[in-house]
Amino acid sequence: MLIMQQIPSDAHRLFLAESAERVATYPLDAAWKDASSRWMVHGFQRQYMYNFSWLGRPIIQLPQDMVALQEAIWTVRPDLIIETGIAHGGSLGLSASMLAMLDLCDGIEQGGMMDPRGSSRMVLGVDIDIRPHNERAIEAHPMSSRIRMIQGSSVDPSVISRVREIAAGYRRVMVCLDSNHTHEHVLAELRAYAPLTSVDSLCIVFDTVVDDLPKSVFPDRPWGPGNNPKTAVHEWLGANQHFCIDRALEDKLLLTAAPHGYLRRMA
Repeated sequence: MLIMQQIPSDAHRLFLAESAERVATYPLDAAWKDASSRWMVHGFQRQYMYNFSWLGRPIIQLPQDMVALQEAIWTVRPDLIIETGIAHGGSLGLSASMLAMLDLCDGIEQGGMMDPRGSSRMVLGVDIDIRPHNERAIEAHPMSSRIRMIQGSSVDPSVISRVREIAAGYRRVMVCLDSNHTHEHVLAELRAYAPLTSVDSLCIVFDTVVDDLPKSVFPDRPWGPGNNPKTAVHEWLGANQHFCIDRALEDKLLLTAAPHGYLRRMA
């Protein structure tokens, strides 16, 4: 049995082409983009993204970005997903569940000969402060066998070294950065972890939208307009020609916490 994503039918190709044509027109719709921007400001002010969960664990993401992440994982088919920022563990659960589904589909393609429980596909989470109650909940989660956590600053040299050692054992790697949102911290994360991203895979930098929001949205945070993940992405891209912003994915979302943050490795 073959998976449609790998060998699309003519009807599926037509559907994808029509979708691409629609998405290409979205950036030209100034009124829609303005409405989306105003929605994002209000959504952050009302903490809209704090209301969702994945497989029982809170996930502090917009639903649009959650859908985009599962699309990206299905397309890239990574063996390892590196995530900085754990919080309640919902994002780890999303990534782990997608990796389990990839293994299930691989097993179907191979005539049911593959046991997904024996797969080495894994998500690696890094956080400077893994709260004990969150750690216990993640360890008790049904997806826990696919989750590994490291406590420490994501830019600490010893943590970076451990992550690189683990990543060296995997063929296809995806990276998601979502911890401290200051320019310098995200820039340091990009320098440390983006090179681990496999060719044709993604390094996703979340909360680049901070640069597009009023400073009043983050009154008690060290980041804001001019000092945030997006400013770090732009500086980093200026010295790294192997990556580009995945505009098609961003244009499709319209509502995203990661504008200019979906970075695809080209070479």
